Amino acid sequence: MIETRLLEYFLVLSHQKNISQAAKSLYISQSTLSKQMMELEEKLGKQLFIRGKRKITLTQEGTFLQKRAQEILDLIKTTELSLSGEEKELAGQISIGCGETIVMDMLAEWMEEFHSQHPNILLRTYSGNADAIMERIDKGIDDMGLLLGPVRQDKYEYLNLYRKDIYGLLIPADCDLAKQEYINIDQLKSLPILLGDQIYAGHQNVDWFNSADSLLNIVGTYNLIYNATFMVEHGIGYALCLKDLVNTAGRNLTFRMIVPELSVDVYIVTKKYQTFSPAAQAFLSLIKKKIYSS
Repeated sequence: MIETRLLEYFLVLSHQKNISQAAKSLYISQSTLSKQMMELEEKLGKQLFIRGKRKITLTQEGTFLQKRAQEILDLIKTTELSLSGEEKELAGQISIGCGETIVMDMLAEWMEEFHSQHPNILLRTYSGNADAIMERIDKGIDDMGLLLGPVRQDKYEYLNLYRKDIYGLLIPADCDLAKQEYINIDQLKSLPILLGDQIYAGHQNVDWFNSADSLLNIVGTYNLIYNATFMVEHGIGYALCLKDLVNTAGRNLTFRMIVPELSVDVYIVTKKYQTFSPAAQAFLSLIKKKIYSS
C-alpha cells in the first residue's frame, strides 16, 4: 500500500518540477526526496519522472498518477472532515458540484441559512459541466451536484428543485437579429450555432435539441458560457445558452428569448445508495424541506 506521505511528496515535486525547490518547500533534504520518489517508483513498478539536470518531467504514468494522487488526497481530506461531523456540534464539510444555472442563487441562499445554523461546516463548491461533476460524485469527491437535466444515467438519484432554466440565444448587439424581440425556434436551423457540449454529446435530457441538433448548423461547442461570449462577439456564431447567465452590460452582446419556450428543470443529483456524512445529510434534509414546503 502506498503511503499518503509519498503521494504528497510526489505532488509537490510534480508541480515544482525541480527537486531542489520541492525539497525546500517540503522541509526535507534533496537526497531524502530523491530516495522517497525512487521508493514510490519501485512500489508501482513504473517510471514516473524523466530526470534532467535542472528540471524533471513527468512520464505518461507520472501524469496519470498526478491526477489520481490529487483525487485520493482530496477524498481522504473529505472523509476526515466529514467524520468530524459526528461530534455534538455538527462540523465537517460539504462538497457540491455546480453546473451553470441561475438556480445557483437559490442554492446559495439555502447555503447561507445552513451556514448560519452550522458555522463549523466548510462549504466547498466546484464549477464544471455535468460529466465532470458526475465523475466527482462517483469518486466521492462531491456529495451532490446541482445540474440541469436529468442527465440520462440510472445510477443517480434526481431531486427536482421545481425551478426551470430557460434557453435563449446570445447574439452580437449590433446584428440584425438584435432588432427582433424574440427568436423563433425555426430560425435556429438557418443560423450558425454554438452549442453546449453536454447537449451536443446527447448527455442532457433536452428533447428538442436531441431531435434537432442534426438539423442545426453547429459551428462550435462550449463547456462553460464565459469563453463562448468572446466567440459570439467575434462573429463565429450565436450561442444557445441559459437566460441570466451572461452580463451583457458594456459588451457587444444581447440575449433574446426563443419562442416557443425551451426550458429544463434543475435537479440536485446524488449517487444511488450513497451513504452521506452527517453534514451532507443535514444539508440535503434542509433542501428537501425547502422544496416540499414551497
